[in-house]
Amino acid sequence: MSIIKFLFTKVFWKQVAFAIIGVGLVIFLVFQWLKFTTNHNQKIEVPNLSKQVLSDVDKLLDDMDLRYIVIDSASYNPNYPKKSVIRQNPEAGDIVKENRKIYLTLNPSGYRSVAIPDFYGKTRRNIETTLRATGFTVGNNPTWVTDRGKNVVRGLKHKGKEIKKGDKLPKKSVIDLILGDGKG
Repeated sequence: MSIIKFLFTKVFWKQVAFAIIGVGLVIFLVFQWLKFTTNHNQKIEVPNLSKQVLSDVDKLLDDMDLRYIVIDSASYNPNYPKKSVIRQNPEAGDIVKENRKIYLTLNPSGYRSVAIPDFYGKTRRNIETTLRATGFTVGNNPTWVTDRGKNVVRGLKHKGKEIKKGDKLPKKSVIDLILGDGKG
């Protein structure tokens, strides 16, 4: 039998019909499965988690069938409570579906510690600039000691206690200078 005669037989057309019905049925089932697994037409508005601590976030998101992942801690921000949410992704007000992840950035519990730079024998102006650039605050009441060099740094204090090069203090700490009076 030739191919052209076979194309006009009942057997060939039955097979074509079965193939079309089978493909249509598979496509229909795939679309039904997608509606079920992707939660089609489901909408959950992401809440504003800013300034909330992790325990409150956990309860709120659990009630809304959402999950969260802490991705990082940012630089300390004194305007936010310690260990509270600073940023979130997706943002508050965005629409998501159930069981989606909300990525959170938390506020650390305090400023990070920074090492005290080398200061001995340097000028007041130089050390004040260095300390400010490092993230410290320079106090307004220096202590004067008898020394040949005027305004030469002979030590540093934090809360009345002398500190040395390499000691670590939290950023924004107030550091008072011990300076030579130039009369020694």
